Amino acid sequence: MIYKACFPNPKVLDIALYKYLKFNMLTKLEKMILASIQGDIPITKQPYLEIAEQLGISENTFLEKLKDLCDRGVIRRFGATIRHQKSGFKANAMVAWKVDENQIDEVGKKMASFRQVSHCYRRNPNGDWPYNLYTMIHAGDEESCRKIALKISKATSVDTYTLLFSREELKKISMEYFPHGNES
Repeated sequence: MIYKACFPNPKVLDIALYKYLKFNMLTKLEKMILASIQGDIPITKQPYLEIAEQLGISENTFLEKLKDLCDRGVIRRFGATIRHQKSGFKANAMVAWKVDENQIDEVGKKMASFRQVSHCYRRNPNGDWPYNLYTMIHAGDEESCRKIALKISKATSVDTYTLLFSREELKKISMEYFPHGNES
């Protein structure tokens, strides 16, 4: 009865099931490929060939599977991780913003468009902490971070915010969703 109430047309269920399986189920090989690119990639002339050989597949198969994972949205982006302190960005601040909930999407997109912003997240306020939008700003010094936050504030008409500067990096790693050797 619930089935018929939710899916009066069986084709709708079939399409929903197909989409779920296509976009949410990963093969053992796909998990192995994801595990192989989560960490450092070899700095060689043919890094993908080296990884593919370690997995026992051809470079072409590796690249086709990688492209498919990107096309399906499993891999959102693929890029280098820069140690900002060693590249001249000595200061970073998480800026907590109090944004009207009706404007959160519009303001979030505008804040995220600033090149100095690396992250932009919406979170729920909690008790006496009214902030619901967070950006991570990177600059050469703390004063520059403050100026960037002020510029963002003026561009978005959001004037309630606070800057939280990083003082010490205690841990910074990329999340390992599929650890090597445990691809099942």
